[in-house]
Amino acid sequence: MAVVREAVAGFIIVVGNEVEQVYVSAPHRGTGVADTLLKEAERQVRENEHSKGWLAVAAGNARARAFYQRAGWLDEGPFEYAAASENGPIMVPCHRYTKHL
Repeated sequence: MAVVREAVAGFIIVVGNEVEQVYVSAPHRGTGVADTLLKEAERQVRENEHSKGWLAVAAGNARARAFYQRAGWLDEGPFEYAAASENGPIMVPCHRYTKHL
């Protein structure tokens, strides 16, 4: 979790080799918090003994897709991500990004 002036600026969730969540609050976007969080996520993937990480980005999220590409993640193309919900999985159109770590 990233905290700036006692406020949560963002957080990550890493499961195995998947960077499941990278969240940065609106006031902290563009401040470097995302870079720091992503580096920590990459470290955790390596710590989980994986040499390649992956993450899903919603197809319409151009800002996030550009961010991951600048950070060296490769767009492997579109796929349907099964997002969990109370009523079972919801299929979300995404792009799969990977990076050798």
